[in-house]
Amino acid sequence: MTYIQAGSKEFKQAKLAFLIAGLVTFAAIYTVQPTLPLFSKEFAVSAPAASLTLSFTTGLLAFSMLAAATLSDRIGTKRMMVLSMVFTSILGIVTSFSSSFMMLLVFRALLGIVVSGVPSIAMAFIGKEFSPKDRVMIMGFYISGSSIGGMTGRLFTGLLTDLFSWRLAFAAIGIISLVLSLLFWYMLPAPSTTDNKRIEWKAIWPSYQMHLMNRNINFLFILGFLLMGSFVTMYNYIGFSLMQPPYLLSQTIIGLIFIVYLFGTFSSIYMGKKAKQYGTSLILKMSFLITITGAVITLFPNLISKIIGISIFTFGFFAAHSIVSALVTERAKENKAQASSLYLLFYYLGSSLVGSFGGYFWDHFSWIGVIAFLFSLLTAGFVLVVKCSSQHKAVSITVQKRKALLK
Repeated sequence: MTYIQAGSKEFKQAKLAFLIAGLVTFAAIYTVQPTLPLFSKEFAVSAPAASLTLSFTTGLLAFSMLAAATLSDRIGTKRMMVLSMVFTSILGIVTSFSSSFMMLLVFRALLGIVVSGVPSIAMAFIGKEFSPKDRVMIMGFYISGSSIGGMTGRLFTGLLTDLFSWRLAFAAIGIISLVLSLLFWYMLPAPSTTDNKRIEWKAIWPSYQMHLMNRNINFLFILGFLLMGSFVTMYNYIGFSLMQPPYLLSQTIIGLIFIVYLFGTFSSIYMGKKAKQYGTSLILKMSFLITITGAVITLFPNLISKIIGISIFTFGFFAAHSIVSALVTERAKENKAQASSLYLLFYYLGSSLVGSFGGYFWDHFSWIGVIAFLFSLLTAGFVLVVKCSSQHKAVSITVQKRKALLK
């Protein structure tokens, strides 16, 4: 197998290309998040209903990725990602013309379908085209791009919405994304293997089933569900909290808070390197504990404390997500695209289901209810990491002993 060599021109371009891929997709998906309170007012809907503009996107994305992974075997991984990014950008522009809440939901649902051609394929591409020692770092660049995209999408949406309207904000981000998509097409090296495989629909389910039944991988899917559900819930409802007394923050100021995504940009690369140095199990446990700590700190009423808490929470989330993502591609010995799709299926189902369900806790128990909900999810994830890490270590020791006996 010929990998893209570290230090080469193709390697450097690929790093930037995956940074762009993460940026474009996450900007498109999460542009609506800072405008949820505005949707609630403009279209006269509740907070949980407004959150459907995000949940519909991530829900359709979750299931569409299963088909996207198989379709990429036919049309090619790079082509699949390029087409997905271009159509996602165009649909982002079209969404700005929504004249009703129902039309907005339809466009956001369609966006969830077309954007599905990037996340799982990107993970599979990294797993195939880069050597094992480089995968965590390249995945870190992709996750960093996603954090930058999530930050800039929310930041520019808040700023342009205050200055003009959310419609102009959506159109502007769509145009910028389209330009970046073309740059991605130019910079990403062609895959070393030619896809163009005939789609065997009967073989699709077995390729997913093998991963669902693999205990070394399936617990990672649950971690993705818990992590993303917690993350989206935090950012869905913090805006509602900060627009109320005693804060009464404007849309622009709330958008500026998303600058804390920079902590995620840093942590996904930094903690990825630490995982290589000290082991993924230890750093993943630390990442969960950091995320939990950040969530609890947001309970302090002082605005500065909330910002610090969100920053720590974001640092921990992106660190954990990048490590878990790399583990999926590492442990899937075959059908990597399908393994990535399953992980992201659970990941975005967490965004869709948990993100909307978190609105119940906001409506009935205010911010303390939201944090209690997140605390329970993240604690469950930490316990799962501890339990499965111990089992994996025991299995590894047993395998080593058997090899020693055979010698």
